[in-house]
Amino acid sequence: MKRWNGLWTAGLAALGFAVILAGFYVNPADGRSAGQQQEAPSAEAGGGAEADAKAPAPDGTVHAGHGGRRESRPPVEPVIRREGGTVFIQMTAQVTDVEISEGIFYNAWTFNGTVPGPVIRVREGDTLVFTLENLDPEQEHSMDFHAVHAAPSRKFVDVMPGEERTFTYTASSPGVFMYHCGTAPVLEHIANGMYGMIIVEPKDGYPSDGEVDREYVLVQSEWYEEHDMEAFLAGDPAYVVFNGNDFGLKKEPLEARPGETVRFYVLNAGPNHVSSFHVVGTIFDRVYVDGNPANVLKGLQTVLLPASGGAVAEFAVRETGDYPVVTHQFNHATIGATAILRVTEQP
Repeated sequence: MKRWNGLWTAGLAALGFAVILAGFYVNPADGRSAGQQQEAPSAEAGGGAEADAKAPAPDGTVHAGHGGRRESRPPVEPVIRREGGTVFIQMTAQVTDVEISEGIFYNAWTFNGTVPGPVIRVREGDTLVFTLENLDPEQEHSMDFHAVHAAPSRKFVDVMPGEERTFTYTASSPGVFMYHCGTAPVLEHIANGMYGMIIVEPKDGYPSDGEVDREYVLVQSEWYEEHDMEAFLAGDPAYVVFNGNDFGLKKEPLEARPGETVRFYVLNAGPNHVSSFHVVGTIFDRVYVDGNPANVLKGLQTVLLPASGGAVAEFAVRETGDYPVVTHQFNHATIGATAILRVTEQP
């Protein structure tokens, strides 16, 4: 298999986050109450009188929400380099306006200005030297890597505004893992956008590597009323999305050809709900639970992912056409968690 063949068919702006391949930076292939379009929202949108009363930001965008809006910084590329078995990773914590539905922006707390944050891909056994620079002038942030063994009180500690800190870990377990800000209250930081995926490739690869033609990354997550801790705690999302928004993977479908095997690296970032990951019109040939090659299941119709759960899911497509990719929690698919895999003949 050609590694990362077909990974992300749309650009960084469309999908909202970047992919890092162990030291190489690669561009990745109706409003509700979390934000507000510049035009007045419908009753179904749930914009409400409170949202209507918000003053426009300097760029003309109107933001709903209860929390104070902060200055938006443009996205920045993470700095990644590999030296043998050591991978140096430098990322930022920053506030950036992100488009979560067409014309609807959220004043998000982010890693590197995208939601989800950059996808990090390393190898089992690598040493990670990680630096977090906090560009948020008002709020401390941190990094919690699910992919490592580390004492949180020593290596997941807060980085104060305007400061940076460096931590060293070993990626000793293969899999698809979540990373997120671990600063209290953790719910607030994740719900505002501070999460992403780290892939730790097995040292011997996956047994099915030779059968896979295309690979894609999907991160499911939830958006609530902007900066509203009460809404986060209530757990009734305005949007449930793939890769940060409800439109990118519909306007720019993922691609495959008949007879190909497709691999998804999938993560449910939550923060509150499960995902029932499903591709309409096919059956998963293999699922590596949490991305670990020892945890293989075969013939699944749906993959259940708890909040922070990941998987590698593989399937073949036999006919041309559009294959919806959804969470089978259809209350959540209806409010955004839908993508399209478009299978066409070779042009």
